[in-house]
Amino acid sequence: MTQSSPFLRLGTRGSALALAQAYETRRRLAAAHGVPEDDIVIEIIKVIGDQILDRALSQAGGKGLFTKEIEDALLEDRIDLAVHSSKDLPTVLPDGLVLPAFLPREDVRDVLISHTTGGLEGLPQGGKVGSASLRRQAMVKRARPDLEVALLRGNVETRLRKVAEGTIDATLLALAGLKRLGLIDRLPDGVTATVIDADAFVPAVGQGAIAIETREGDARTRELMAAINEPATERALAAERAFLHELDGSCRTPIGGHARVTGDRLSFSGVILVPDGSEAHETSREGSVAEAAALGADAGRELRGRAGPAFFAALAGA
Repeated sequence: MTQSSPFLRLGTRGSALALAQAYETRRRLAAAHGVPEDDIVIEIIKVIGDQILDRALSQAGGKGLFTKEIEDALLEDRIDLAVHSSKDLPTVLPDGLVLPAFLPREDVRDVLISHTTGGLEGLPQGGKVGSASLRRQAMVKRARPDLEVALLRGNVETRLRKVAEGTIDATLLALAGLKRLGLIDRLPDGVTATVIDADAFVPAVGQGAIAIETREGDARTRELMAAINEPATERALAAERAFLHELDGSCRTPIGGHARVTGDRLSFSGVILVPDGSEAHETSREGSVAEAAALGADAGRELRGRAGPAFFAALAGA
């Protein structure tokens, strides 16, 4: 095998976390198929989402900002597979693309990064929390209406540095990303990490899960991906993505959705909020993993009906 004829061509964003996920995918594929890792070529593709740092993604187009250019490369046959953070993926994929595999899921919980202990309750009165996630912003305001929430974009290291420097009192990050980057035990001096319970602070749909995207008609690549697919993650994501789809979820909507798979059973919890956290609607489902997508969709329809048109109209105008 030579560089001119690679075993597979893998496309990814160029951030440290995206590359860590790409390397993990490459290691698993190489081990599963008995090929050298170097025979799986990693192509770094610039995406618009990484270039927009001065405003919220909801103001720049929402979901798809971290995936479009990579999906274009797939459709143009410049790569064979794309590696994504599942929470970056829109619920409707471009025609001709599919998700044949998900890697084993990392810890789904959020982590509060601050100078204090005690989680959100330990932050000072009127403290400043930085986040680019509407879900995290809304949940912070729901728990602590006194806190100031400010936009904070940038990679994981940038956000850690802002806390260390005292620019903000705290930020929230995905525990999965900190683990994959090896940073959970290497925080800046004076900075602490408090893991937040997923039931109290429902994660983003897809959080902690790596998704593999391929062309629907590329049978060879799809078959190769089957060797690294984790069925439990796949079923959990089926429920979560169906929930999000029913709510027409975008970066303008604070939504949390988390499915757990235990044996042949699936439990799901979901929440929608207004941006200031003053109104929230929650639901849960239990059922067979075979009904994963149906359970998530049913939960989404319930919350859409319960919240009513005015709830979503207000979000659309936010």
